[in-house]
Amino acid sequence: MIDAHHHLWDPSRRDYPWMSGAALAPIRRPYGLPELRAATSATGTVLVQTVSSVEETREFLRTASESDGLIKGVVGWVDLTAPDVADVLAELREGPGGHLLVGIRHQVQDEPDDEWLARPDVVRGLRAVASAGLAYDLLVLVHQLKTARQVVADLPDARFVLDHAAKPPVASGLMEPWATEIEGLAELDNVTCKISGLVTEASWTDWTPGQLQPYVEHVLEYFGAERVMFGSDWPVCLLAATYGEVVETTKDFTSGLSGDEQSYIYESTAQKVYRLKP
Repeated sequence: MIDAHHHLWDPSRRDYPWMSGAALAPIRRPYGLPELRAATSATGTVLVQTVSSVEETREFLRTASESDGLIKGVVGWVDLTAPDVADVLAELREGPGGHLLVGIRHQVQDEPDDEWLARPDVVRGLRAVASAGLAYDLLVLVHQLKTARQVVADLPDARFVLDHAAKPPVASGLMEPWATEIEGLAELDNVTCKISGLVTEASWTDWTPGQLQPYVEHVLEYFGAERVMFGSDWPVCLLAATYGEVVETTKDFTSGLSGDEQSYIYESTAQKVYRLKP
C-alpha cells in the first residue's frame, strides 16, 4: 500500500498558523520519521507540505532521502507567483533528495480570493510546475471548486490531484453543492482525487463509517478507481481516528471493488500521477 498523503512537523522549530487554537492541541507536538514508521502500515508514502516554506520543502526532501525508501515522494511548496519559480524548482531538484520532489501544493483554502488559482501570475507558476514534470495538489474548499475546474481545464498538460475530495461537509450530511462540483471536475481527465482527510470533516468524537460512505461512493462513481488514491492525512487524522482506523474504514468502503480497482486506489494511481520510483 502507498499512503499518498501524510505530514511531518515540529512545532518547537517552526510556526504552523493553521495549528493554533485549543482544538488542535492534541496534535501540536513533533511528528517525525520515527513516529511515521511506528504508525504506518504502508510500504511507501508521499510526504506533503504543511506551511508556505521552501525551507520546509528542502527539509522534507532530506528526510525522504534518509527514510530508506519509505517516503517515496515529497509534495513541497514554492511561491507560484514568483518570477523565478522555475529556477527555484530546478534548484530544489538539484539539491539533496531533489529526485524525490514529485509535486507542489499551496494552501489555497486559506486564500481570501476565491479565484486566486486563476490569477495570471499563479497560472504562470502552475505552468512552470507542469513543465518541471511535477504534479500539483489542489487544496481547495467546495466554494473554490468552480475556479479549480476552470484552471484544470485551461492546463490540459498539467497533472492535478484534488486533496481530501475538497473537504465535503460530512458533519452536516449535506451533499450539495459539493456533489455537483465534484461531477464537473471529474469530467476532466488530467485530475485525480484523494480519499483522504474525511474523518476530520465529520464530528471528531462520534463519527461513523456510514457518514463517510456517501462521499467516498460519489468520488468513486465519478472519478473511477483508476483516478483515485488513498491518503491517511496522518497525523491530522489523529484528531478523530487512529491511523489504523482510517486505513480499515477505507478498505471496508473498497472491499467490493475488483482486485485491479483496489490496486489503483492503494498503489497504481499514486505511482502513475506522482511518477514514484520503485
